[in-house]
Amino acid sequence: MNKITSLFKIQYPLIQAGMIWASGWKLASAVSNAGGLGILGAGSMYPDVLKEHIIKCKKATTKPFGVNVPLLYPDIDKLIEIIIAEDVKIVFTSAGNPKTWTSYLKEKGITVVHVVSSVKFALKAEEAGVDAVVAEGFEAGGHNGREETTTFTLIPMVKQHLRIPLIAAGGIATGTGMLAAMVLGADGVQIGSRFVASDEASSHLNFKNSVLKAQEGDTELTLKELAPVRLLKNKFYDEVKELYKKSPTKEQLVDLLGRARAKRGMFEGDLDEGELEIGQIAGLINTIKPAADIVREIMSDFNQAKINAAKL
Repeated sequence: MNKITSLFKIQYPLIQAGMIWASGWKLASAVSNAGGLGILGAGSMYPDVLKEHIIKCKKATTKPFGVNVPLLYPDIDKLIEIIIAEDVKIVFTSAGNPKTWTSYLKEKGITVVHVVSSVKFALKAEEAGVDAVVAEGFEAGGHNGREETTTFTLIPMVKQHLRIPLIAAGGIATGTGMLAAMVLGADGVQIGSRFVASDEASSHLNFKNSVLKAQEGDTELTLKELAPVRLLKNKFYDEVKELYKKSPTKEQLVDLLGRARAKRGMFEGDLDEGELEIGQIAGLINTIKPAADIVREIMSDFNQAKINAAKL
C-alpha cells in the first residue's frame, strides 16, 4: 500500500484522467475494475448526463471511482449537487480556485484532489485543504499551465514543498514512465492520452485513429489566453496559428474557437474543423485496446522497469 492506494482504496497507484468527451462510465468502470481509479469527465456533461453516467458506473463496478469537475464549468453547483446526492466519494477539481468548493465537499465526506501546473498552485491547493494534488506537466493534453514546465521538472519541485500525496501527470503512458515519475517523488500517476486510445473511451474512432497516427511534434500547446490546450495539428490548428500572426485580441480568439469545437473534433470525429486535444505522448501510442489490458500492460511494464532499474 502506498499513499495513493491507501487514499482511494485501490490496487494500483494509477488514475485515469477525467477527460472531456472520452471519460464516460464505460471507461471509468473498466479502469476501476482493473485495479486503477476510473474518473468520469464531467466537463463535457450536462448535469442530468453526469447523473446517468454515475448511476451506470455504479452498476458496472463495485470499486471506487471519481468525478473530475472543471471549476470553470458554468453550472458547477448543479454538478456538485448531483455528486453529493449520488454519494460519489472522490472528486478531482481542475481549472480554477480550489478554495471555492474544497471545504464544502470535504464536509460531505468527499476526498478532494486538485490538478495544478505549478509549485505555487500546488501549495495553494494544499492550503485550501485538498487531500492530494495532481501536478501536470505541459506535455499533457487538455487544460494546462501557461508556464510550459515539464513533468520531470515540475514533480521534484512540487515534492520539495508539498506535505500531502502527489500524483504526476503529463507525458506518462507506460509503466516505465510511471516508475520514472515515482522515482522523482510522485506517489502515483494520472494517465489521460493512453486511455483515449481504449475501446471504452467515448471519443470518436476517427479521433482515436488520429492519436495512433500522431508522431513527435504533431501537437502544440496553444490558446493560452483562453484556457491552454495541447492540440493535434489539423485545419483548425492552422487557422489558430494564422490568427496569432495578427496579434489577435482575446475576443478574436473566442470568435474563432466558437462553440462546441472540442465536441466536434473528439466526440463527433471532425478531424478538420474540430479541436483535437491530446498529450505529446500520443507519439508513443499505436494501439487501441481494452482499458483493462492497458492497466495490466502498464503495471507489468512498471514491475519490469523496477527490476531493470535495480541493475543500473
